Amino acid sequence: MKHTDARAALMPLPPADRAQQVTAALADYIQRSNLVPGDRLPAERELMAALAVGRSTIREVIRHFQALGVVEARKGSGTYLLRAISGTTIHMPLSLETTHLRDVLLKTLEVRRGIEAEAGMVAARMRTAQDLTVIEEKLDEMERVHLSKGTSGPEDLAFHLAIYDATHNPLFKQLLEQMREAFERFWDKPFDRPDFARRSFPFHRTLFNAIAAQDPEAARTETLKILAIVEEDIKEMSK
Repeated sequence: MKHTDARAALMPLPPADRAQQVTAALADYIQRSNLVPGDRLPAERELMAALAVGRSTIREVIRHFQALGVVEARKGSGTYLLRAISGTTIHMPLSLETTHLRDVLLKTLEVRRGIEAEAGMVAARMRTAQDLTVIEEKLDEMERVHLSKGTSGPEDLAFHLAIYDATHNPLFKQLLEQMREAFERFWDKPFDRPDFARRSFPFHRTLFNAIAAQDPEAARTETLKILAIVEEDIKEMSK
């Protein structure tokens, strides 16, 4: 373990694109300080003061690093480096250079279709009894909210994230983390329509049933049914 006073200095950042700047600054700091897996990162308050950013920004960046498998937060102990990185190797979020929501959603859907269809198949093969319990809990909550409000954006996303977890392949979550902003647009009432993709609601239960039955092909089929409705709604609602 290295001493804090031997580490490189962290400098305040200008007020623009704070999360990306903090991501790059922290990755560069890790490299310049020669931190190795097992070393502890500066405390949250120290990072806030050194980089002149708020707690929410620091936590967003740490969450991003956790999703990428770079750091590990240990309750009551701190945040520790799991693998060495630098400003040139840390992955920045992927984004599309377009202002048209329709184009963003359709292009992102092409990627989402490949990732989620495969994730459903892998989850069906690899899921444990505990995974199944978590997925069903997320599905039950999604159905409860959907039936009471007619929409269930965050709960729908949580259901899909639970399926990613059930693959036991961290690369699925890391890919999602790279495209989080683009992916989350699907659950953020696109086109100001709370009924977006509402018709896909029943297929979430049949997707769960396929994963429970450990039937990869059925899981793929049900996932594609959901995403086909998403595509239809993008095209219809953006006319």
